[in-house]
Amino acid sequence: MTSLKMMLVAIALSCLTTSAEYPNVRIPAGDATAVAATVNDAANRFFKENPQAVGLSVGVIKDGQIFTFNYGTAEKGRARTATANTLYPIASITKTFTGVLLARAALEGKVKLDDDVRKYLDGDYPNLEFEGHPIRLFDLLDHRSGLPFFIPDQPETQPDFENNVIPWPTRIAKIEKTYTRQDFYADLHKVKLDAAPGDKFRYSNAGAMLAGYILERLYGMSYEALLKERIFGPLKMGESTVTMNPAQELKAANGYDEKGNLAPENPNQLHGAGAIKSSVNDMLKYARWQMEELDEAVKLSHQPVLKSGNYAAGLNWQQMSSDGRRVIWQEGNIVGFNSFCILEPELKIGLVLFANEEDPASAHGQSVMANEILKGLDPASVQMP
Repeated sequence: MTSLKMMLVAIALSCLTTSAEYPNVRIPAGDATAVAATVNDAANRFFKENPQAVGLSVGVIKDGQIFTFNYGTAEKGRARTATANTLYPIASITKTFTGVLLARAALEGKVKLDDDVRKYLDGDYPNLEFEGHPIRLFDLLDHRSGLPFFIPDQPETQPDFENNVIPWPTRIAKIEKTYTRQDFYADLHKVKLDAAPGDKFRYSNAGAMLAGYILERLYGMSYEALLKERIFGPLKMGESTVTMNPAQELKAANGYDEKGNLAPENPNQLHGAGAIKSSVNDMLKYARWQMEELDEAVKLSHQPVLKSGNYAAGLNWQQMSSDGRRVIWQEGNIVGFNSFCILEPELKIGLVLFANEEDPASAHGQSVMANEILKGLDPASVQMP
């Protein structure tokens, strides 16, 4: 759903996480033993430092080869180990799917990424501009639209990472039972911008949800149908979905907080902002497609719409660069789950990481672990902040 580090990245661009003590030697192509040692060392360190962690699934692409690793359990109290086919909510990584669909729409001439969003809305929305500067389509996916964290914008829908008496997904699911698309657009009329779109960072699930709604209107089909036709189907991501069927529900991991409490079900109403569930096996297919950058829509979704030093943001992909090399990534974070999809195109490295326990300490630990794995695979890798 959201990434705490992304909220802080504007003030932390120069703070790179250092890796563990790996040899300064690139692992040769085909060296499965060395890849396994790198991942196992990082994972073991993570579990030692985060005993509250439950399960972990890791996928690696290295010089065209695929490796998967699984640790812990998909369900506490049962011998149901995590596997490369276990389904996890990928939360905000969903936004990158929305981004590439929007890029495809631009390449097909259905939109321009710098279009005023009001071009694709019915009715008059004078509130969706600030001093003559309108919200543009790409603003919906770089968190500079000025739209609120969630619509409806009310206390029950605000993030409260420190005080989850009633977990955020539970509150959202309750509200969305009677909340219609018409209600969303009515509340969109009530939004008040306090800065020109593009000028101010404000994390917004509402922006990505609106982008998904616009895509539905452009193509005359549901967001889930678009995913299946344009991404899941062509990439043979057969387990990935928004709405799980009974067989998929049996493959889904349970999520937990740091106290071992079972997390609530994540609401499908997160739509283009965070509704996808996927497995490591499927997400490695997506990561390979993104990493290869052969598809014009993928390349366009990686093009920066925002730059700040060696940091850039594309259509919800974050990027750091160094000496002509890039790390492109997105993190997904929601009650009970944390996930990463990381690409190093110039080094031909991809990394997918899913965990079914979430708290600030373990989320940070997974980020450190990811950087350790990247550095162990290739010392030239660019580290995430």
